[in-house]
Amino acid sequence: MNQNIAVVGCGYWGKNLVRNFANLRALRWVCDADALALERQGSLYPGIHLTTDLADVLSDAQVTGVVIATPAATHYSLVKQALSSGKDVFVEKPLALHYREGKELVELAEDKRAILMVGHILEYHPAVKLLRDIVHRGELGQVWYLYSNRLNLGKVRQEENILWSFAPHDIAIITGLLKAEPQEVRASGSNYLQSGIADVTITNLAFDHNVNAHIFVSWLHPYKEQKLVVIGDHKMAVFDDTAREGKLKIYDKGIDWQSGLPVPRQTAETTLFFEETEPLRLECQHFLTCIRERQVPLTDGPSALRVLKVLEASQLSLERQGASVALAELD
Repeated sequence: MNQNIAVVGCGYWGKNLVRNFANLRALRWVCDADALALERQGSLYPGIHLTTDLADVLSDAQVTGVVIATPAATHYSLVKQALSSGKDVFVEKPLALHYREGKELVELAEDKRAILMVGHILEYHPAVKLLRDIVHRGELGQVWYLYSNRLNLGKVRQEENILWSFAPHDIAIITGLLKAEPQEVRASGSNYLQSGIADVTITNLAFDHNVNAHIFVSWLHPYKEQKLVVIGDHKMAVFDDTAREGKLKIYDKGIDWQSGLPVPRQTAETTLFFEETEPLRLECQHFLTCIRERQVPLTDGPSALRVLKVLEASQLSLERQGASVALAELD
């Protein structure tokens, strides 16, 4: 079965998808409204079909998969068009900007028996895969709480706030580690650069069994930090994606009770090693495998819909000045 891929959007992030699918010998089309951007990709990958018109891609019977890397506000419309045309779809996060729209797309994919995969790239990071296995095996014990910091100076967006730009990564990882969605969320934030577009947000997620998480995201920060900490009642784990070495560590630390008093336990620290493969390449390979074998993607429509639900509830909380929002409110 031919795996002829069309990438729609070859800008800031899309050009990386173009590169990977070209290197995997699966690229047939690149589509973008910017003719100059298309010309640059054409010079890099001679022989690839170029167009500014999505209809050219969707009418090509040889195209098996459409990859969408356009601004988030366009995702719903473009994914709907591609699915309706009988194509399998890989769309960058978020799936849509509204839960009801995401739900419609998931139902459409099911109706068309099409692959719908969403680009939650960190789910394909070898360190996250290893951490997921460790947590699910119970090596950390009962998980008590998690926190994630995703901070940088830029890239400042105008079409979406920092919550929608950065936090989907962390929501996807945390809900995947816990195999659950939160019962309620609280989010607070501030906008400094542009009216109505939050530059900094802190989101608190409350799960069943008194498990909690918080996510701190900002594009107004003096240095880059991408760190996830998982605290269990037996051990603790840290995934630091900005570290040059030792990105994933397990700490055999915790609290022991002695004579009725809590006493910190300070013991070993273990650095875990894994194959350093580009997560985006793994993600692109996975999409091709899913097309070929009709396999359900790791980051399929329903999993992306859960992330979208948390995002929309968090946005509602932001708009309500940090009031708690139950996810059941969106059902």
